[in-house]
Order: sequence, then structure tokens, then C-alpha cells
Amino acid sequence: MNSPAGCVTAEGVSQTASGVRWPAEWERHDATWLSWPHNVETWPGQLEAVEAAFVEMVRALVPHERVHINAGGEALTARVRDRLAIAGIDPEHDVELHEVETDDAWVRDHGAIFVQQHHATATGRRETSRVALDFRFNAWGGKYPPWSRDDAVAAAMAKHIGAEHRRIDFVLEGGSIEGNGAGSVITTESCLLNPNRNPRADGSPPTRDEVEAELRDALAVDQVIWLAGGVEGDDTDGHIDDVARFVAEDRIVCVREDDAHDPNAAVLAENWSRLRAARTPRGQPYDLVSLPMPPPIEHAGDRLPASYANFYLANDVALVPVFDVPTDARALAVLADCLPGREIVAIEARSLVLGLGAVHCLTQQVPA
Repeated sequence: MNSPAGCVTAEGVSQTASGVRWPAEWERHDATWLSWPHNVETWPGQLEAVEAAFVEMVRALVPHERVHINAGGEALTARVRDRLAIAGIDPEHDVELHEVETDDAWVRDHGAIFVQQHHATATGRRETSRVALDFRFNAWGGKYPPWSRDDAVAAAMAKHIGAEHRRIDFVLEGGSIEGNGAGSVITTESCLLNPNRNPRADGSPPTRDEVEAELRDALAVDQVIWLAGGVEGDDTDGHIDDVARFVAEDRIVCVREDDAHDPNAAVLAENWSRLRAARTPRGQPYDLVSLPMPPPIEHAGDRLPASYANFYLANDVALVPVFDVPTDARALAVLADCLPGREIVAIEARSLVLGLGAVHCLTQQVPA
């Protein structure tokens, strides 16, 4: 397959050959996983408001699927149980609380990435098991020490649900990759080609080929679409889940900035151009849908990485961050049109984004 501008393909181990498949987020889940917030440095003066947003996420999820929560030690577990009970959520039956210690709440990045492993038995039957991929975690390039507890979370998640645990000696955060369940992934150069994640022996950044080889081996990826970068204020060096998301195998929503003078305008225009040039493995253009950006949201003079692309898809429901601004309604309408039959639940995210992330960053799916 010829590689169009901005799209690099990695031919090699196919999904069929490796037996691995990373399901798309919109496919059926067994559960959603959260890590309960507790780090006051992440959300100074806002921790109670952040907990309230978590309660609303749990409330939206429990009618549709099981919710697992990493709730630290005994004291935090008791606090989580109380917060849920006060909100009318049964902490004994609606959720599973795990005394798993974390450094912070960003389970999308420190948690396991669950894949399906397909294999044939001795009798020729085809069986599927679930594997928890445990990539190394270094707090987004060593920005926020310590991170040792976060780096141990994926193994604990695997143990709690009885999944095979597979440690991978490669730094990768779940928010840095976006998959369609059919072997295609979108990511950004600013993040995965950053030397603060997986430097070569001489300290230089990894090459595209080196990164693609890792994605191919771990996730059976056979197409990587490289975008330029992320949004202003994003301390992850440009996670894709603030920029572009698959909503179907061949359909992508991508944020765009209407104000040509906004600092996000140039990089988001470049990302859109690259997606327009990309082609599916069958050689067709992707169906692109424009998603607005909210107006600048700031705290203490600093731009926060507010983005409607940071939504989460669970069984029959979509959790979408909103920021109490006029563009909220437009963004919700765009996503409702893209996700027919799925309930759209707005999650107030002004408090969440103070910690430099939102709904997708704080959730991780366990596929069926």
C-alpha cells in the first residue's frame, strides 16, 4: 500500500497472524475502570469538585456496565464508598472497589490496555482470551515524580479480573494512541517521537519505524496515521485523545479551531490536512467530521487543554466533557449525530481539566 502524506503504514504481523486484536472503544465492554482522584497537587482546591464529577461519571456508567475503581488504601476506599452511597450509588453492588494504590487518577495512561487474544485449541476450536498489556509508565516523560505506584497499576488490574498479564518494555500511554479495532491507529509525532519516552542509546528520539514496530508487535497495528501534535496546555506532549478520535472503522472526528489567531489553529489545521490525505487500508478516504474547540479555558493565566474530543464511549452511552461555554451545545450535537442510538451524557469538566485532562483520560475500557 502506498503511504500518503502524513500516513505511514507498518506492514508485517497481521491481526490474523499474531492472534491479537485491540477492540475499538465503541465495541461491547465488560467494564470501565477508574482510579479515584486523591492528589491535591493535581487539583489544588478542586478535589471535592473533581470527586463530584467522578460520581457523575459512575452514575452514567453503572446502568450500562460494571465499574471498577482503584481506590487506594483503606481510608480512601472508605471515602469513595461514602461518596457513592451519598449519591445513591450502591458501593457494594454497582461497583467494585480495589485497594490499589496510585500516584494519580489518569488510568487511561497508567492502566492496562486490554486486548483480545485469539487462538486455536488442539481440537481446532477458536477461543478468545483477554490480555492486559502493561506498557511502562514514566509520568509523561518524567514530569511528575514519583510514578512507581502508577507503573504497577496495570499488573494489579490484570490480577483482579484474571486476565493474562503481559509486561512490555516500552513507554506508552493509552491516551497517546487511538484505534479503530481493525488495525489502524492515529497518534502524534509530538508525543510518540519525543525522546522523553523511549530515547535511543544516544538520547535521540525513536524513529517512526521503531515506534511502529512496537505498536505492530503489541497491538497488531498495521496502519499508523501520524498527526503533528496536540492542543495548547497539554502536558502529555500532545495526546491524540484531545485531537482526533475514531467513531467508526472509517470515520474520524477531529477538533478544529475557528479562530485563525488562536495558538491551536495552525497545528489543528495541519492535523486535519493529514487526515484528509490519509487512506484506509482499502484505499478509500476517511470520513472526517469536524468537532469544535471550546473558547480558551484558563487557570492562573495558563491555558488548559480543554477539548470535546476527550469523550469516552461505554455500552450504549457516551460521556462527553463540557465546559459551561456556548460551544458545548454544538459539540454535543455533532457527537450525537456521529453516535446514533447512544445516550449522550454531558460531564461538567471545568474542574477535571484543571488537572490537565478530562473524561477519556480518566477512564479505561475492559472489552467483552
